[in-house]
Amino acid sequence: MWLGNIIYEDREIESERLELKAETNRLIYLGPNLTLRRCTVVVRVPSSRLILRPTNFIDCDIEVKQELKNFSWTCASLKGCRLKGRMFGCDFGAWPGYANGWEHGKVEDCDFSEARLDLCRFQSCDPRTLRLPRWPCFTILDPVGRGHELARVEWPGSFRPVRMEGQSKELPTTVALCFYAPAVAKRSGTTEEELKAAIERFDFIFH
Repeated sequence: MWLGNIIYEDREIESERLELKAETNRLIYLGPNLTLRRCTVVVRVPSSRLILRPTNFIDCDIEVKQELKNFSWTCASLKGCRLKGRMFGCDFGAWPGYANGWEHGKVEDCDFSEARLDLCRFQSCDPRTLRLPRWPCFTILDPVGRGHELARVEWPGSFRPVRMEGQSKELPTTVALCFYAPAVAKRSGTTEEELKAAIERFDFIFH
């Protein structure tokens, strides 16, 4: 641990603005035993410098100012929060056994409508309580339960929405899987129009 790290733990903070930013080689720790209530949390650091331990976010505004990549929110309890900004490969909710404190993970009554989510997953939660982003984002609901149905049809380019086998197969706890169409199109060698036409065949894909 470097000198000068920023640590928020063992307290409750209410109605404050937290700017999560730090100089190079400094880390920011949230938790454990931290509750943020009706706070505005502005994230200005990459995921490699943000360490999340068991933390309660209650009625908070969370603004991601630079893309947050491959970040796990699974030690966070998010209740009634509004999240904005670009997130790639992030997980929300309880992911059993993933890391210490996973049992603290929760996401409910949250608004992601102004977020850009790509390859993001929601675990062990009820997505009906969430406001999900609309097109050009799209969300597959119950991806594991619907996986074989999705695998039986043709998809544009190399896009395969859910993997049911192999090391990268989807977790059984995943209840929703979010994508950002422009990025999917670029990765898969297809177009946004072709993707939209493909997903419109299914009433369990929210867009």
